[in-house]
Parts: sequence; C-alpha cells; structure tokens
Amino acid sequence: MSDNAQFHVVIVAGPTGSGKSALALAVAEEFGGTVINADSMQVYRDLRVLTARPSDADEARAPHRLYGVLEATEGCSAARWCGMAVAAVEETCAAGRLPVLCGGTGLYLKALTEGLSPMPDIPAAAREALRRRFSGAEGSDLHQALAAADPKSAAVIPPMDRQRILRALEVWEATGRSLQDWQAMPPEPVLPNAVFHTILLLPPRQPLYAACDARLLEMIGHGALDEVRALQARALDLDLPAMKALGVDALMRHLDGELELDAAVAAAQQATRRYVKRQFTWFRRQIIADLVIKEKYSKKLEDKIFSFILEKGLTCRS
Repeated sequence: MSDNAQFHVVIVAGPTGSGKSALALAVAEEFGGTVINADSMQVYRDLRVLTARPSDADEARAPHRLYGVLEATEGCSAARWCGMAVAAVEETCAAGRLPVLCGGTGLYLKALTEGLSPMPDIPAAAREALRRRFSGAEGSDLHQALAAADPKSAAVIPPMDRQRILRALEVWEATGRSLQDWQAMPPEPVLPNAVFHTILLLPPRQPLYAACDARLLEMIGHGALDEVRALQARALDLDLPAMKALGVDALMRHLDGELELDAAVAAAQQATRRYVKRQFTWFRRQIIADLVIKEKYSKKLEDKIFSFILEKGLTCRS
C-alpha cells in the first residue's frame, strides 16, 4: 500500500466441505470482491478436481487469486503463502475491490492475521541436497537423526511426520539453531494495516462427514483418478506437499494394484473425515470469529451474512 490507511479483509473459514468456496464467491459477487485462496492444496494446479478448486465457471463470476499457481514440484510453506497473499490483498485493494480470503488451512490464516516468526531463508540447493540424503530413510531413522541434531524439535514432532522433520533438519543445518527457537521469536505482522473480519462455517460434524464422503465419490466420477494417474506418472518425491493431498495416497495405491477402487475410496474418505475432525478442533481453539454459522453454507444464509458485512461497512478502505 502507498499509505498507512487501514483496509478491510474478509476471511471465510471452515472445515472441508462446509461450503466456504460458494460463500466466498457469493460475498465477492455481492460486494465487488476478489476471492483469494487460503487452502494449502488448492495452490497446486495438478489436482483441480481432487482438491475441489473453483471451476472455470465460478472463476468467471468474480476474480480469483492464488488458485493453481504452483507446480506439484514446489513446496508452499505458510511464509511463502503469506508473501503471495499479501501481494494479492494489496493488488485487490489497489483495484478498489474487497479481499475475500477463503480456505481451511488454519496455519496460513493464523500466520496472515497474527504474523510470522522470523525464519531463515534456506537455499533451494541445500534443501534438495538434504532431501536426497534422506530420501530412503525410514521415519524412525529420520527422527533419530533429528533427535541427535535438534532434540527440542524431535520432542514435539511425531516420528512419522517426514515433512516437518525434514524442515527442522534443514533449519538446523542452515543456521545451527533449533526450529523451536526460531518459532519462539515474536511474530512480525505481515499486513499491519489490515482489519480482519472472519466468518466461520462450523456445520454439524456427522452430516458434514456424510457430505464429504459423497463429494469424494463425485470427484472420482469427474476425473480425480485421472489427475492422480497423471501426477503419479511424474514420479515426484512423495515428501512434496502436493503428494500429501487428501486421497492421493489411497488412489495411487489403487493404481499400483494394492487396493480395489472401493477400498481406496473408503480409505480416502476416512482420511478426509480425520482431517475434518482436526480442522474442527483447530478452528474452535485458534480462531476467534466475528460471525459463526453452525450449518453448511446455503443461499438461505445470505441475508444474515450479507447483513453482517453491511453493518460492518466493509469496503477495501476504511
């Protein structure tokens, strides 16, 4: 921004399948907004169907940003996403539009609204070299290596969480300091002039589980298996974030002949339900919402939600 004026940002948050994307689009259409992605998997262009990215028709109804902007070969940390999101928010406001962030990745939203602890830049070559060195390591061996180098991080990172273990190792090797020490530093704001207004969708859990189960079946019918087949053909590192998208592992096992399709779908549905449960826990503990909607989004809720936005007088600038 060219000045210090405050500006408003609407956040539409909630667990998978709660109707966030439809609500964010409705808000953007009604109030001249731009929908900005805050989902860690929808940043990847490879899995449009399986990650439930907005359709071309939806994107034609209002501007959308940060959807399908990265290759599956790339990583996307909270810090990297924040950098992209800040640019998207500033460009949206500069165009006179209302930023409408939409997503269920709580860590991203927390980083944007509360700031980031200063973290070192890790050279790409060093990151790739470390991953090659540990490419064949079992989870327990990898965790032992972390415990030897950085016992603080090893004490809080589960032994089978390869991605976080590798991150802690690369930080240790690059700086000689524990990841925990870096994360304990006071956060620095990334959008200091923003006023955030959060709408949180928290529908009843059991009906949401059923809706997620049904949606996965629809995804299979609309090409999700072909997406995973194309991704698998690239023989990418399984530690890459895109390879951990919900459903990828189970459907790859089906393509490898390890699981019948019904069993793979059931495994993916179970993984999704577990993820939804974690999202519920996180949002209830970490997010203080301005408006909580305890049902899945539908058009009948628009009067209530739009009235909230009108009462707050939300425009790009105050």
